[in-house]
Amino acid sequence: MRNRMKTGLKSKEISLISIVLISATIILWSWEKTPSLTAFPPPQKTLQLTSEILSSVSDEERKHERILEAGKKSEAKRNEAEGKKTSKLKEHRETFVKNSPHRSSSTGKKDNNGNNATKIEACNYAKGKWVPDNNRPLYSGIGCKQWLSSMWACRMMQRTDFAYEKLRWQPKDCEMEEFEGLKFLKRLQNKTLAFVGDSLGRQQFQSLMCMITGGEEKPDVEDVGDEYGLVIAEGNARPNGWAYRFPSTNTTILFYWSAILCDVEPIDINNPQTDYAMHLDRPPAFLRQYLHKFNVLVLNTGHHWNRGKLKANRWVMHVGGVPNTDKKIAVIWGAKNLTIHSIVSWVNSQLPKYPGLKAFFRSISPRHFFGGDWNTGGSCDNTKPMSLGKELLDEESSDPVAGNAVKGTGVKLLDITGLSQLRDEGHISRFSLTAQPGVQDCLHWCLPGVPDTWNEILFAQI
Repeated sequence: MRNRMKTGLKSKEISLISIVLISATIILWSWEKTPSLTAFPPPQKTLQLTSEILSSVSDEERKHERILEAGKKSEAKRNEAEGKKTSKLKEHRETFVKNSPHRSSSTGKKDNNGNNATKIEACNYAKGKWVPDNNRPLYSGIGCKQWLSSMWACRMMQRTDFAYEKLRWQPKDCEMEEFEGLKFLKRLQNKTLAFVGDSLGRQQFQSLMCMITGGEEKPDVEDVGDEYGLVIAEGNARPNGWAYRFPSTNTTILFYWSAILCDVEPIDINNPQTDYAMHLDRPPAFLRQYLHKFNVLVLNTGHHWNRGKLKANRWVMHVGGVPNTDKKIAVIWGAKNLTIHSIVSWVNSQLPKYPGLKAFFRSISPRHFFGGDWNTGGSCDNTKPMSLGKELLDEESSDPVAGNAVKGTGVKLLDITGLSQLRDEGHISRFSLTAQPGVQDCLHWCLPGVPDTWNEILFAQI
């Protein structure tokens, strides 16, 4: 009886021990095969493992380490390949950005769903500073005789300081695309760029022609002025503009003289001494006739808006087809403001008809007469720019009339006023070929010079 009881107890003990060992083995096996369990806190008591189990775990660890090592080698090869691919992609992206007409800066922000979003901000080329650049100028003021008027070529005058040619505009927080004549022509292949404005617009036109050609003679460039009615009329010394075509890319660059950007017509065509109606709310007839042929349009006006010019040209303000009777418009600034808003509004209304047209209104070019005006002893004798080290950070244009006119329209602002204001030493000054004692030209610029930068900014936005 006792023997049977002892045998039964032993059997139960053996069964219990077996169950414990089997359970422990199952738990250990499950823990080893389930990585997610390692994320849980370890038990407070140390688990006692047999040497056989430890040996098995060590083998598994070594096997796992071999797999990891092989994976690392494979990952390294993949990373090397990806690195080369990424490097090529980065190089391509940098090339694309460099060649893009709009250089931008990006800021990382969260979108409405909390995800990372990149906001692209267009470069504000009006913000920045002038920096020295020994690679300037972009062309020779002596060599560009084919396009550059002698009255603006300061290298052909008695001026002896040319440091003004060695400055480059550096926009803040973005890089401006480097100008290349061939790149410009290819970008405007089979296209026409038209400047319409006053003598400062003509300076920008001549500057661009010199920049495209590098100031070198180009006998293959065609004069196509007759296609746009730009011929010398009877009794005139010169045409109302010029148009030239580069046959290699079929690119046309033209300038049309319209100092006040509104339609002007004789009141009495039979009277040689007639006054002229300046229709403040009507675009120039040239624009109405040829706008459909343009791909890029650059407008400007500014320095002809004074009583002296109106009287000398016998211009009489008209609004709505009749002489103006509104006293607010009769003042010069009121008339100018109305005209600028009218021309911008009209061009904007034409953009849906010509979706390929890019239109710009260039802000006013500043004057630098000190101690008087052009006819009262005003001068600009400074040869050192007041700009070095000064950074322009204004968000709004220094030309509020132009800035307000383009807001909410498809016409872009070519904002050059603030950056040009810093360059008082870049004017023709007393070195004009037709200079008279006590009279200096502190309105027009030496070329090469500041207008070249206007064209660089234009190029970056085309």
